Amino acid sequence: MSIAYPFTAIVGQDDMKRALTIAAVDPGVGGVLVLGERGTGKSTTIRALAALLPKIDVVSGCSYQCDPLAPRPGLCARCGKPSDTPDTKAVTIPVVDLPLGSTEDRVVGALDIERALVNGEKAFQPGLLAQANRGFLYVDEVNLLEDHIVDALLDVAASGENVVEREGLSVRHPAQFVLVGSGNPEEGELRPQLQDRFGLSVDVRTPGDVPTRVEIIRLREAFDHDRTAFRKKWARKESALRRKIQVARDQLDDVDTPAELLETAAKLCLALGTDGLRGELTLVRSARALAALEGKSAATLKHLRAMAPSVLRHRLRRDPLDESSADIRVERVIAELFQESVNDGGS
Repeated sequence: MSIAYPFTAIVGQDDMKRALTIAAVDPGVGGVLVLGERGTGKSTTIRALAALLPKIDVVSGCSYQCDPLAPRPGLCARCGKPSDTPDTKAVTIPVVDLPLGSTEDRVVGALDIERALVNGEKAFQPGLLAQANRGFLYVDEVNLLEDHIVDALLDVAASGENVVEREGLSVRHPAQFVLVGSGNPEEGELRPQLQDRFGLSVDVRTPGDVPTRVEIIRLREAFDHDRTAFRKKWARKESALRRKIQVARDQLDDVDTPAELLETAAKLCLALGTDGLRGELTLVRSARALAALEGKSAATLKHLRAMAPSVLRHRLRRDPLDESSADIRVERVIAELFQESVNDGGS
């Protein structure tokens, strides 16, 4: 098993690290899209997150990591009976890679050929979506994903269930996961329907100052020289962040969202012309998760403002009369709106 680079040892890229941490605290924010040029640490950072994720209780022997406290009759034949008291075990939240070129059978699941040939029985071989249930599904170069795989992801992301009907099989199973994608926008655009499924979007760039670049090189060389020793050196910081994420997850439901926060979120989305209500919902959830990470009892306008660019930059309509980037448009409206809040006596 390869040793992953420590999440806390990653220099810079604070927006990306914050977005991934927010998704770990509240999977309901809807996933993270990380776009940027090659060599900016996108894949390294996302894979490093796996070591920070807390454990969850699952039903022993279940292929879908079902929650023993929330059975779903009809979706899992093994543990969907509320009357049962299943054996449980604690496992780390799964982080599953979906490689480019994966077949649809590998992603959604298919007939177990070996059992069909050996025993003559029709049995379901779970795919990557089953493995990612209650966890994270990571797609590198997500903008290059084949259309039929994108269609499958969109269907499952919308329903939280995977339906497989082929080779005489008819199977439904739970498939609720946080979708995390990375890619280089110069190599192809992301389909709008898939882009809208990501709750948070982050643009990453190569650091432009010498000290930061030198620090990155120094740490990477130390890691490549002795990976085990390097991880031990960062173990305390990794443990501290892991505990922080777990505490935030436990306290998330107790974080208050004042009426002023909801009103400001709605005003911001209206001013930017975002479609639907997904922008407001994600903005409020991510602000609350950030407050939980900071140990606060209530989300504030400060938390809302911090999360607004990541939540809204990929939801803007193209304006032929405004050639400004999405980031500039979001920041412009934020500045106007929050200045108005200050003048009205807001915080």
